[in-house]
Amino acid sequence: MSHSHCCGHSSSHSADPNEIGVNYSLYTKIDLNNVECLNETTENSGKSVFRAYEERFDAEKFVESDADPELLFNIPFTGNVKLKGIIVIGSDDNTHPKVIRLFKNRPKMTFDDTSVKPDQEFQLAIDPNGTVEYNTKPVIFSSVHHLSLHFPENFGEDNTKIHYIGLKGEFTEAHHHGVTICNYEVRPNVSDHKGSVFDSVNQEIR
Repeated sequence: MSHSHCCGHSSSHSADPNEIGVNYSLYTKIDLNNVECLNETTENSGKSVFRAYEERFDAEKFVESDADPELLFNIPFTGNVKLKGIIVIGSDDNTHPKVIRLFKNRPKMTFDDTSVKPDQEFQLAIDPNGTVEYNTKPVIFSSVHHLSLHFPENFGEDNTKIHYIGLKGEFTEAHHHGVTICNYEVRPNVSDHKGSVFDSVNQEIR
């Protein structure tokens, strides 16, 4: 039995693009309205990198870092996710991110928070075609409702550019407890139904 996916910082392999596209659908489970990208040059451009794998080559959608090469994404999901893999597409040059650091269930992270040890880290290859998958540790990422992705550096340029981030995994709907509201009407308050209650009693007496 191989445990290579748990050792070191990185675990990656190349796969058939057609097979990859089917699996990378977690972008539909992201709460896009609340996605944050820190240090982006253009406001809300970070959200555009989460889209269908078939649209990964859309040149008009990308995020670029502003003051330095660092980028930090805060990604809330609409339920619980078992994260299994990540794809990162950048340009075919030194603006491509070099490292990705993953943090689970740490909402509203800032760059000050990235000094802590990540839950997993990968050394990235320059991958303009999105054929390299980075396999996450299933035990660690089995119940994720919020994912933070920190890109601390690129291959030597002042700014980092990312065109696409793909997320692969399983999704479970969040549990809502609204049904319990019905219990309040199981024993109605007499004062709320006074007229109808006494009317029915009077009719029975007659």
